[in-house]
Amino acid sequence: MKKIKISPSILSADFSQLGNEIKRLEEGGADLIHVDVMDGHFVPNLTIGPPVIKALRKYSNIPFDVHLMISPVHKYIKDYADAGANIITIHPEATTNLMESIDHIKKLNKKVGVSLNPDTETNIIIDYLDKIDLVLIMSVFPGFGGQKFIPEVVEKIKQLNEIKKRRNLSFDIEVDGGINFSNSKTVVNAGANILVSGTTIFKENNGDIKKNINILKSV
Repeated sequence: MKKIKISPSILSADFSQLGNEIKRLEEGGADLIHVDVMDGHFVPNLTIGPPVIKALRKYSNIPFDVHLMISPVHKYIKDYADAGANIITIHPEATTNLMESIDHIKKLNKKVGVSLNPDTETNIIIDYLDKIDLVLIMSVFPGFGGQKFIPEVVEKIKQLNEIKKRRNLSFDIEVDGGINFSNSKTVVNAGANILVSGTTIFKENNGDIKKNINILKSV
């Protein structure tokens, strides 16, 4: 049975209690902590920057899965690495040279992720799949939490998983956006092995984080 990892998005957490929320996620069995960084330019929202990530780092040893939705992204990568990110995920559209940005993240001894928006074709990253650790498939248009899952991305997950098998590659396939108890099995069956979820983890079953993480892991 495939091991499913859960990366709860703190975008749905209580921002006045972020340190405690991260502790709750760790106690609840989270494998990663998903941190959405938005600049109000690449996506229409503003969230948190390196100082907040650095402050949160002391609350948990779980890997920080940091998704940079900022443009231009390259010049900010080191700031997030220094702040405590373990995985740094970027968008191809946000850098003038994707290979250069991938190499930059690797030289900082961080895992590299590349994210595809719902309308970004898989072929834009085909030549980089043997050089990265993770592909993040967005199943909503990034910017805000609580959006509805876009079912058309399931075919993209399947396509990526087929390429992964055919080329005997080992990158993770992570899915983010509207993931809940009813669609999680669909994306896992399509090939995903990391699920990002915010609203479902923090709000379902009266906020029972451990129960909600276990349900998502058991699909």
